[in-house]
Amino acid sequence: MKIKNGLLALSPLVLFLVIYVTSSVMAGDFYRIPISAVFAIACIYAVIISKGELQKRLEGFSIGAGHPNILLMIWIFILAGAFAGVAKDMGAVDATADVAMSIVPGKMLFAGLFLTSCFISLAVGTSVGTIAALAPIAAGMAVSCGESKAFMAAIVVGGAFFGDNLSFISDTTIAATRAVGCKMKDKFKTNIIIILPAVLIVSALYLYHGWGLNIATSSGMDEWYKLLPYILVIVMALWGANVTLILSLGIFSSALIGFLSGDFNWIGLLISMGKGIAGMSELIIVTLMAGGLLELIRRGGGLDLIIKGLTKNVASAKGAQFSIAVLVMLANLCTANNTIAIITTGEIANDIAKRFRISPQKTASLLDTFSCFVQGLIPYGAQILMAAGICAVSSAEIIPVLFYPMIMGAFAILSIIFDYPKKKK
Repeated sequence: MKIKNGLLALSPLVLFLVIYVTSSVMAGDFYRIPISAVFAIACIYAVIISKGELQKRLEGFSIGAGHPNILLMIWIFILAGAFAGVAKDMGAVDATADVAMSIVPGKMLFAGLFLTSCFISLAVGTSVGTIAALAPIAAGMAVSCGESKAFMAAIVVGGAFFGDNLSFISDTTIAATRAVGCKMKDKFKTNIIIILPAVLIVSALYLYHGWGLNIATSSGMDEWYKLLPYILVIVMALWGANVTLILSLGIFSSALIGFLSGDFNWIGLLISMGKGIAGMSELIIVTLMAGGLLELIRRGGGLDLIIKGLTKNVASAKGAQFSIAVLVMLANLCTANNTIAIITTGEIANDIAKRFRISPQKTASLLDTFSCFVQGLIPYGAQILMAAGICAVSSAEIIPVLFYPMIMGAFAILSIIFDYPKKKK
């Protein structure tokens, strides 16, 4: 009876995946279907099939949506969106790209472009934003250096995934750390140990591939000071400051520089903040609905059933970590959105981690890393689609030369097999 109830409680997730995947295939585009609309249908269905009076069911959904972790995550999303919007309109993204490209020697063009993409994505917290800023530059470089546009696009996309996986203001990092209750700096320290070898290997490959190039670089150091808000955010995050304080100072410093440089006035600042926050609107709505939906699933015994199914033949922490990796990868394959995949599976992963005594920081790293790994392999992911569109190539041309996600995934698997980094006793 418990299994039957648990399967019924899980059916809203199945309904969500069926509707989303089927509709996306029918539309021929995974990003044409509003994920919030599909989540709304799944939530309505979940309320209908739950037991008890309608008022109690709605209260249960509201309790899940209004959980302190969910609301704090939303507040962070709002601040992150505002900071990204103000910094972009102040010219920080373009200035970062210009400064990086002006100091990179011609022989290090490929490696320099990759590392620039890594830094920008780490600073701005969005892989899509990084690709939008650097993909046009990469397409232009392809002509001057005689390399394919697909190869140059892949360099930018790989670096963008680095920041998406590590940035303190990335929605994936925020979702992963809030889901398992760990500090961002702890997740960063664990994550960097896992993926740093991948970054070094990919950088070495690009350095070797581009060593014969001899291209003059342009000067773009005039607006170097516009990098300061990004540097401030990264330094404070590594120092361990509260994330809301970090983002608030990032907004303030970006606004100050924008005022002094004449990039916008008070009205322009409010418009920039509004645009940035509005860009997070669907993510905020989906987060609220996912919190309520998972609460109803938990009350119906669905989460217990998933955990038992995933850990049925698991007798060790290593097996449990592979279960978490498979869980988030499957969710990402179905949704084509690594943030939504983490939000949907985060609570389940946290329960598995607690049962097998996996540290919160390692669990958050697994969720973030394996979701980014899959996102870099699917031709219908937003990052690859955007890069393909800007560079006028197909997604199928980019994926075979997209080295970073594949190597990152390999080291993530090795981190499970060899159990590193070790948690201090």
